[in-house]
Amino acid sequence: MGFKKLINSKKIVTLLSMFLLLGTNMLMAQDVATAQGTSTATSPDSADKSGMWTSVGYYFLLFLVAGVCIVILGKILKVYDLTQKMQGKKGINWNNIMGFVCIIFLIAGLYGAVWSLTEQGSMTLPEAASVHGVDTDNMFTVTAILTLIVFFITQILLFGFAFVYRGSDKRKAYYLPHNNTIEKIWTIIPAAVLTVLVVFGFFTWQKIENSTEVKGDLNIDVTGHQFAWELRYPGKDGVLGSLDYKLTNANNKLGINFKDPKSLDDLQADTLVIPVNKSIRLNIHAQDVIHSVYMPHFRLQQNAVPGLPTFFKFIPTITTAEMRVRTDNPKFEYLLYCNKICGGIHYNMQKVVRVVTAEEYQDWIAKQRPYLTDKLRTELKLAANKSTSAPQAAANRLALNN
Repeated sequence: MGFKKLINSKKIVTLLSMFLLLGTNMLMAQDVATAQGTSTATSPDSADKSGMWTSVGYYFLLFLVAGVCIVILGKILKVYDLTQKMQGKKGINWNNIMGFVCIIFLIAGLYGAVWSLTEQGSMTLPEAASVHGVDTDNMFTVTAILTLIVFFITQILLFGFAFVYRGSDKRKAYYLPHNNTIEKIWTIIPAAVLTVLVVFGFFTWQKIENSTEVKGDLNIDVTGHQFAWELRYPGKDGVLGSLDYKLTNANNKLGINFKDPKSLDDLQADTLVIPVNKSIRLNIHAQDVIHSVYMPHFRLQQNAVPGLPTFFKFIPTITTAEMRVRTDNPKFEYLLYCNKICGGIHYNMQKVVRVVTAEEYQDWIAKQRPYLTDKLRTELKLAANKSTSAPQAAANRLALNN
């Protein structure tokens, strides 16, 4: 029975959890130190100290010690209060203590909030490089400012009132059972503000997610698979050919249907090159698991779902060359990431995105190789001899020569 009570004790379970957390953290730290190899061997003392001072377990224990000290201080004050009352003296004025604790907590909390805004505020997303990215940032900024105003007002009133109107023998608290005016104020004002934010956000979101194809859009296929992105550009006809997953093989990894004449001049590329100030429409596909097209500079993220093509339209506004000047980084590149944990090499699923001028884009696209390789061309000729006429085959060859 004693052992059963010990097992069921919440304190014991809590302590075991703490030790498991600390042990796991120490084990992970050892693995990291082993993986580092040379650096660990050259300076074991510094590596051990660095691991100790930066570990989660250390800060957890520090928090635990601080909590125990506070509990001990509370017990001492409670014993002192009881001793004073037993001697017929006036005990500790707990109302004053709690009032001052509230005001200290308010000051520390406000300092922490301001520190977080100044330090972590500089770690926000980089400058938006698309038209809709500016709208997205504006919406976020307005929401953040309104939220911060409400936060500071409510916290100052909450803890400020707890301090100013703390319990006292000189006054008695007034109980206010109901007040229609106050009820209307704190119901109507938040409802109106939230309605404006929701409507504003709704129309902004509708505008951003409008991927309807219109004349003049540059359509680019972006296909994700473990663990890479495949790109397909339209040829001189400006139209991408159709896809059929049943045609996917080693030579035709995207399953392009070359019976569709529009597919014959489609191009493949290793870099996502797009012209500035041009409407870009990404046709997003996935071949195995769910991936996600994520380009933070363009405020662009759209899931790539197997069997369900998705789309995203945007207009880039800052070329790569201009961004290199603005960031003072001559090696700057926009990047396309996968924002879904799609497997073991998910972290390496990246593709360079380069925004160029219209002239540079025309020079680049003219140098790209067609998807219709020699092996695929051979397969297509065999299929054409069986199912198509000579004039149709000759038309295909002419299209390839364009």
